[in-house]
Amino acid sequence: MNVVIIDYGAGNIKSIQFAFKRLGIETTLSNNPKVIKNADKVIFPGVGEANSAMKMLKLSTLDTLIPDLKQPVLGICLGMQLMCNYTEEGNTKGLGIFNVDVKRFNDKLKVPQIGWNTVKNLKSDLFKNIKEGDYMYLVHSYYAENCIETIANSEYGLEYASALVNNNFYGVQFHPEKSSTKGEQLLKNFLEL
Repeated sequence: MNVVIIDYGAGNIKSIQFAFKRLGIETTLSNNPKVIKNADKVIFPGVGEANSAMKMLKLSTLDTLIPDLKQPVLGICLGMQLMCNYTEEGNTKGLGIFNVDVKRFNDKLKVPQIGWNTVKNLKSDLFKNIKEGDYMYLVHSYYAENCIETIANSEYGLEYASALVNNNFYGVQFHPEKSSTKGEQLLKNFLEL
């Protein structure tokens, strides 16, 4: 299986590569549109600040390529947030794949939220063999609001979308590559979509 991780200078790429290697999959790291288009599955990672990440995507024209992809695409953390309409982080216009905005957590909460949190209201084959209340690992100061595309929730001061879907596009706020056996199960499920 040809799994391509989008390389645009924002991401914890190594841990994602190791997670797939544990599943027996060698991944390709690329920002080449042809390589990305020809992938069976695409991973859109992200760690960092939304505005500078979006600038990097635009520099390599990936901002126009990603929304046109036809194969299953998985956005992780900032990758998922950039797939939304807009994020308050850096007042950034997103790719508009998910019809929802990303907001900053209330100042009364300790941000970023770092650590393990439960996922619930699971509504997709992406969560096959993952149970209500299972834990995933998160590091984030911004969240996607609940919307019609929400396929999992978590709570941190309020209930938010911890996973989204729109056709072939999936997004998770948590880091499956750092979420032990449940995260590995989610990556396996993504490969089987």
